[in-house]
Amino acid sequence: MIRIENIKKSFGDVEVLKGIDFEFLEGKCNLIIGKSGAGKTVLLKLLIGLLSPTSGKIWYDNVDFTKLGNKEVRKIRMEVGMLFQGSALFDSMTIEENIRFPMDMFTNFTKKQKDDRVNYCLERVNLEGVNKKYPSEASGGMQKRVGIARAIVLKPKYLFCDEPNSGLDPKTSIVIDALIASITKENDITTIINTHDMNSVMEIGENIAYIHEGILGWTGSKDQVLKSANDLLHDFIFASPFLQKLKDSVE
Repeated sequence: MIRIENIKKSFGDVEVLKGIDFEFLEGKCNLIIGKSGAGKTVLLKLLIGLLSPTSGKIWYDNVDFTKLGNKEVRKIRMEVGMLFQGSALFDSMTIEENIRFPMDMFTNFTKKQKDDRVNYCLERVNLEGVNKKYPSEASGGMQKRVGIARAIVLKPKYLFCDEPNSGLDPKTSIVIDALIASITKENDITTIINTHDMNSVMEIGENIAYIHEGILGWTGSKDQVLKSANDLLHDFIFASPFLQKLKDSVE
């Protein structure tokens, strides 16, 4: 479980986050949604320690992440898997080497242990047999699945995903959403996804934080989104004519 208390973040005179309280639920797909510039990415960077809050607390279980030294932060980060927006694969490495990289950095596993884990993760994302290919030989959807395989190779307790469907076609996006959701459930991972993809919200949004201009504008689940009376959330979600028709059909 990750919990944030009165998180604020300013850059100079600009206050980007204005005091947010939220609990990211264990074993669930937790989504951070909102318009561009709302503060979603800043919040995600705070959660993984790439930025420090101006004030407030970030709790990993019963540990205040904001008070930890480098050694303690590193220990928590070893429990974190990260899926980057652009997959962030190393072009000069094979797919197998990309997935093995976190184990080379953080473990003393034998070569066989590493090979077995790489093959398991590739099988889990339905990419058996692509070990020796390079990222340039893979489609955008395949690269995203390789990114997921690398993110779970150390069996993380927490999985962070930054715009996992960015640049993907709708059909591939559905595949990626389903894969993230199933891995979350199977491994009881606390998954946090930064997204503006409303299909993801409606498919896998178990616990949602809507950020509007640096404040927490609404919280709820995918089952509550369409029935929300929150005007700001309504304007954000139903900017799509298709979703407006969907809402009208359930009223």
